[in-house]
Parts: sequence; C-alpha cells; structure tokens
Amino acid sequence: MQSSNPVLNRSSAFAPGQGQAYPGAAPYGQPSPYGYGGSGMPPQQHQGAPAASRPMTMDDVIVRTAATLGVVAVVAAIAWNRVPDTVVGPVFLAGALVAFAIAMVLSFSRRVNPVLLMVYAAAEGVFLGIGSKFIAHWVGDSGIIVQAVLATMVTAGLTLATYKYFAIKVTPKFTRMVIIGTMGFAGVLVINLLLSLFGVHTGISGFGPMGLLFAALGAGLAVFNLILDFDMIEQGVRHGAPQNEAWRAAFGLTVTLVWLYWNILRILAILRGGD
Repeated sequence: MQSSNPVLNRSSAFAPGQGQAYPGAAPYGQPSPYGYGGSGMPPQQHQGAPAASRPMTMDDVIVRTAATLGVVAVVAAIAWNRVPDTVVGPVFLAGALVAFAIAMVLSFSRRVNPVLLMVYAAAEGVFLGIGSKFIAHWVGDSGIIVQAVLATMVTAGLTLATYKYFAIKVTPKFTRMVIIGTMGFAGVLVINLLLSLFGVHTGISGFGPMGLLFAALGAGLAVFNLILDFDMIEQGVRHGAPQNEAWRAAFGLTVTLVWLYWNILRILAILRGGD
C-alpha cells in the first residue's frame, strides 16, 4: 500500500515485508507477545543496538512530530511578533519558498535529516505566523487563530479515532482516488499562482465563495491524507521499519497538519468576513 503523502511514499520501510519485521510485532495500541503496542520487540533486544537498527514505535513518531510542530509554533509566534511591517511581504514569500524547496528535498531523500527537517519547520513557521497574522487582522480578531488550532486538533483526533475504532480499510482504490484528488488540487493551485502573476485573479486563493469552496476541498483532502498517513505509519510499526523512519513519519504528518490548519483558518475567516 502506498500513501498519497510523498514523504511517506519515498521509503520502502513503510511497506509490508520491508524494514525489520520482528516476530510478534503488532499495531500500536494492540497487544503483542512482548507487551502493549510498540514494535513487539522484547525490551532486552533493544538494549545496546544501534539506533538505526531498532524498530520504529508509535511513541517515536509522536515525540518527533511534537518536536517538529513545536518548532513550527514557536517560530510562528516569533514571526507574528517580531517581523516588522515594512518587510512582512518579502519575509512571508521567503518563508513559503524556503519551506517548499526544503519539503521537496526531504520528500525525495532516502533518509530524512532531522536538522534539515527543523529548518523546514522554522520556514513553515515564518509562513504560518505572518499569514495567520494577516488573516487575524483581516477578520479583526486574533482569537480566530486559537479557534483554527483547536479545530485542527479536534479534526485530526476525530480522524484518528474514526480510522482506529471503525477499522477503516485503506484500499488501493481509495488510495488512488486520494492521490488523484491531491495532485489535481495542487495542479489547480499552481496554475492559479501563475495566472495571478499576470494579473488574472480566479478567486481560488481569495476570501470569496470560490475561496471558501477550495478551502473546504483542501481541508477534506487533508483529512483523507491523514487517514492514509495513519495507515502507513501503522504498517511501518507493524513491519519493523527502522527507528530513524520516525522522522519521515513526523515530516509527513507535519505537512498534512499544516495544510489542514491553513485551510481551516481560511474557512473560518471567510465565514466570519472581514472587519
């Protein structure tokens, strides 16, 4: 099974039969012969082993994802409060371009470099901090940022709960549909950006009805990508992917969660209207 998230799609360690498939491995949250959740490895087999040879656990993914999102949040707060109004535009654009460039490098790397990942998180934080401040000023209420963050957390939590407790089966057909939808959505955004450079405004990235429609589509696709990512991470844990692949999982989740937050923020702003 392949994920629509290119970050997770680059590593064969997230596929069945790859990585280190230790006997007794079980999905996180389910009992295994050696305890509850994790990789199923007996504790004594972890001791003294090189970090790269230890199997990835869900705890590894959670810790690294929290660290990456923490950098995004801290840098976003700094950008919100410290970037002078005179250079907001260039810094915002630089953050977006740097984040995009590093994301492409990490997506096609065989191994995710944690330092480069944190640089990506910082660049993403600059983009989100300035972008969020602009939207808050447009609405006239900075409380909308808290609402968007909470809505993102609730949406991600409900998506995970739905995936786990309703035993959603990620089939090849479902995966293909999400991949096609995500690629098509991204293609439309690229075309819209190119048209805007020539003075043609379609309203896709604006705050009107068309902007609301595309923000809703983007949020929906982000939720579907989360389902695929949860499935791929669970497979990685089950089949004993190396511990360093947790950084790739953290990167993939960060990309999707940032995408979800941005679209939810736009939806809330459009529904609220400008000040």
